[in-house]
Amino acid sequence: MRRELDNLVAQMHSSGIRYDDAVRDFKRQYLREVLVAHRGNQCKAAEELGMHRNTLSRAMAELGLDLAEVRATLKRPPRSERPVYSAVRQSFRQG
Repeated sequence: MRRELDNLVAQMHSSGIRYDDAVRDFKRQYLREVLVAHRGNQCKAAEELGMHRNTLSRAMAELGLDLAEVRATLKRPPRSERPVYSAVRQSFRQG
């Protein structure tokens, strides 16, 4: 993992990405990842991050991270788009 991080930093530097932009992007992605892992639950995410929920909420606002956007990726697809496992359903019905 350390090698991947080193490569990413080198790539960002050679691309001319500014330090503050790199830090902002990292924070945004890191918070988003933790929120997704906790299915959008800010209390659990804040606990894992070692911060207060209000601090997490403030950081999300500063980074333009919308909780609705995070939760939208977690929702189940509409029934019409879900795969149908008719064979599995029938085996449950039969006993």
